[in-house]
Amino acid sequence: MRDRAVRYVGIPAGTRGAAGDRLFGLVTAGAAWFVLLLLAGAAVSMAWGGRLAFETFGLGFVTGQEWNVVEAKFGALVPIYGTLVTSAIALVIAVPVSIGIALFLTDIAPRWTRGPIAIAIELLAAVPSIIYGMWGLFVFAPFMAAHIEPWLNDHLGDKAVIGPLFSGPPIGIGMLTAGIVLGIMIIPFIASVARDVFNAVPPALKEAAVALGSTRWEILSRVTLPYTRSAIVGAIFLGLGRALGETMAVTFVLGNAHDLSASLLMPSNSIAAAIANEFTEADTNLYRSSLIALAFLLFVVTFIVLTAAKLMLARMDRSFGRTH
Repeated sequence: MRDRAVRYVGIPAGTRGAAGDRLFGLVTAGAAWFVLLLLAGAAVSMAWGGRLAFETFGLGFVTGQEWNVVEAKFGALVPIYGTLVTSAIALVIAVPVSIGIALFLTDIAPRWTRGPIAIAIELLAAVPSIIYGMWGLFVFAPFMAAHIEPWLNDHLGDKAVIGPLFSGPPIGIGMLTAGIVLGIMIIPFIASVARDVFNAVPPALKEAAVALGSTRWEILSRVTLPYTRSAIVGAIFLGLGRALGETMAVTFVLGNAHDLSASLLMPSNSIAAAIANEFTEADTNLYRSSLIALAFLLFVVTFIVLTAAKLMLARMDRSFGRTH
């Protein structure tokens, strides 16, 4: 029947199959290159929009601390610093909690509890960021000002090395509060990916470890985590990318102050928050160009972070003898 159909249309079967493969390859390649073109177009458009700021201030735009709208002096160091510090705090909080959640759901929790807990954690990822921001401003920030920050100031503020990080007025909003809120936001992303990765560990490896007399802790620390370390690093950097670009939640609790301070209790600013707060007020070309230049710097920072993650994963794969 198929041969008669092929003879009817006048095209040999092998030719039709090869043509279909070439067409499918072209379509998929076009989709991949289209994404890259969109990415390049976004980068070029932001660089072009911020060219006035780069031409006016040069490298001083990246290293400058002053952000004075009246005198038309703009520097991006404070937003860059706030973005990196809050994202680092978020990772310090989210990574151990997320991995602990994933290990609990895959190897420790009773089977009847794994599904509901996993669904609840994944639903947290669907909560809008503005909800986290309002909760942080009206609930968490007053709690930090009343209980956590006074204790940190009294017990750690006078220490030799870490003292400058925890000294300052307990006002509730600042880099520490923003970092904790960001950490809570990215926990569902890292935990969900880590859970799927841990479930993919071959049961034979765990059974072999049990046969050798390994305890549950030894199975988790010597089998599960080493086997999935490259994927876990990828999940961590996925959460970091989410934290770097967060806008609304950070805007509510960071304080939006263009002040460079070593104290985590002091208000600061981030790139995304600065753009969201001030873009509607940008009434001059230089002011608007400076904000677009901030967006380009955020793109560069995110690109560098994700590139570093890819290189790290490739190095880890090579160390384990994996090739792609």
